[in-house]
Amino acid sequence: MVAAADSDGPLAGKGRAVTVRAPVAFFRKPSVLPGFGLTLGFTLSYLSLIVLVPLAALIVKSSGLGWNGFWAAVTTPRVLAAFEVSFGLSFAAALTNAVFGFLVAWVLVRYDFPGKRLVDALVDLPFALPTAVAGIALSALYAPNGWLGKPLNELFGLKVAFTPLGIAIALTFIGLPFVVRTVQPILQDLPAEEEEAAASLGASRFQTFSSVILPAILPALVTGFALSFARGIGEYGSVIFIAGNMPGLTEILPLLIVIKLEQYDYAGAAAVGTAMLGVSFIMLLILNLLQQWMRSRHAR
Repeated sequence: MVAAADSDGPLAGKGRAVTVRAPVAFFRKPSVLPGFGLTLGFTLSYLSLIVLVPLAALIVKSSGLGWNGFWAAVTTPRVLAAFEVSFGLSFAAALTNAVFGFLVAWVLVRYDFPGKRLVDALVDLPFALPTAVAGIALSALYAPNGWLGKPLNELFGLKVAFTPLGIAIALTFIGLPFVVRTVQPILQDLPAEEEEAAASLGASRFQTFSSVILPAILPALVTGFALSFARGIGEYGSVIFIAGNMPGLTEILPLLIVIKLEQYDYAGAAAVGTAMLGVSFIMLLILNLLQQWMRSRHAR
């Protein structure tokens, strides 16, 4: 508001106040994060090109079969058996890793022993080792005449290579680091005072573990389980050498997709891939919802 007096006209000298409205300038509030719009646009564009566009192309390719053709392609006995092998053994391997991965992380965090750094480095070996090399090594190790396969076969009559058990071992091998590296930081940040307080109140070791430690690490444990499970579903290199690749028994979904591509059945391969994508998405969504529920419950 600006007040001014009339100097001309009949009201001159009477000091009449005239209200003048100053122009209002609208300024955009600066963002706390500089370049937020640019980085967000780059992130969405990058994810679209790397993730969304290939997945959309997969779905579009499979839609060319029509619903009846799509359903017929993904419900053949061979495809259903491959679904059972891939998802069932991936789940079993991830569950095994959830148990033993937690034990490995616990030992690495809570105890000091000679060679601890070496053991800690060996956990990351499946990350660095090419999957095909891992598959060849496991096949040679668990073959009927291998270092471990021969005594297992002679003493217990247990055949590992070229059986579903061999696939489970390969998936366990490549999925173990996901659980260990997810749980390990949580155990390191877990205050020891909480365990001491529980012990001082008369809690047993099992009660301390179930009431203090487990609720704190359970979300991270579920995350590691989900990562190990997702890796196992799509694993190819380390499995095909030890699986035997027998249709209906040890044939995995990634191998079946490769076989369909080699037979120029691109629509059928896309249909199997789309079904695999849908089932994987639903299972991972359930695991993520379970993880969020556990975190909210622990926060209370």
